[in-house]
Amino acid sequence: MNEPQPDQGAIRAEVLQLISRKDQIEVEMRELAAILSQQNGVGMHEPLVDAEGFPKNSIDTYQVRHARHQIICLQNDHKALMKQIERGLQGYYSASSSDCGMDTQPISPAARQEFPSFTVAFARVTDVTQDSPADLAGIQAGDQVVEFGSVNSMNFKAITDIATLVQHSEGTQISLKLKRNERFITITLVPKKWAGRGLLGCNIVTI
Repeated sequence: MNEPQPDQGAIRAEVLQLISRKDQIEVEMRELAAILSQQNGVGMHEPLVDAEGFPKNSIDTYQVRHARHQIICLQNDHKALMKQIERGLQGYYSASSSDCGMDTQPISPAARQEFPSFTVAFARVTDVTQDSPADLAGIQAGDQVVEFGSVNSMNFKAITDIATLVQHSEGTQISLKLKRNERFITITLVPKKWAGRGLLGCNIVTI
């Protein structure tokens, strides 16, 4: 007796809800990062007291601590959602292509045409350092960025949008849609510390 196949429609709806929540979390993290930036550019780890141990007058200590706490909570939620999305996509594609091995291979959230995607590039990669996270992910100089996580041509405002997303996604998979020559490709990038500067090892500029 054949086992009943999962309901693709239900799985797809669930995955889309998870992706929507993931995008919302990424937006919230960018907004919180902007709050930190407004406090004299303070980030997640800079000290909030001066050399004598007194709170710095130039920053709102309560607001910074509150924003940092929220960002940490959102980062944890983001990581959990990414795992749920991965499992959901594996279930969706294994239901339709059980003989293709898709149920045993990792699938990035934007890797299939059935899910929302964009075709207009908003940024370009100018160089990639060898052995960097970007290089290991397969990014090449000249690639045009169509989607960078939740950032796309419709909501992109500045390169800082990408920088903020990367900063708060260390160790977490980010799905990228790139235009290389006349082809669109999708890769998974994991921002992380490496031998060089930053978390990516590539330079991205606005088109």
